[in-house]
Amino acid sequence: MVSQHRSILYPAEKAQAELLFHRIGITFNVYGEDEGTERLIPFDSVPRIIPAGEWQRIDRGIRQRVKALNAFLYDIYHEQNILRAGLIPAEQVLANEQYQPCMQGINLPNNTYAHITGVDMVRNNDGQYYVLEDNLRTPSGVSYMLENRKMMMRLYPEMFEQHHIAPVERYPSYLLQTPARKLAGG
Repeated sequence: MVSQHRSILYPAEKAQAELLFHRIGITFNVYGEDEGTERLIPFDSVPRIIPAGEWQRIDRGIRQRVKALNAFLYDIYHEQNILRAGLIPAEQVLANEQYQPCMQGINLPNNTYAHITGVDMVRNNDGQYYVLEDNLRTPSGVSYMLENRKMMMRLYPEMFEQHHIAPVERYPSYLLQTPARKLAGG
């Protein structure tokens, strides 16, 4: 889609984006290396384009997955059927530092334990999407996504003018509203 507007890849735009990301501090640390190397967020000057129908399928799958994760957490903090059935070793859950024994038997509104979920996905060579991991907390990469979108809008304004691109700028307000909405039964 972008190639319809410009010639092939854009090393100048990528360099400009990397310079701006570095200047405003959009970096992350890679721990486990000797000094905790600071790196720029990954930025691809050719955006990933997901057609609306395909995105709707992904969205339905993510919603289903989050419901399943909440059902799992409800079971862990109530009947523990999944542990009794041996589907997951009990020690993997009960010895996990994130397990909260004080939550045992506590009923939450709408049985929602994970209000905010980050589902990290990749698209494989076979064209299928795969989940790498589920983050049942505020997804740490969200700020990168927001900054990446700002950069794309700055570098390729014509793409945003000519195509319907799903907005992301309201994410922070959605993040604030989610716990209150869940408590109110939404």
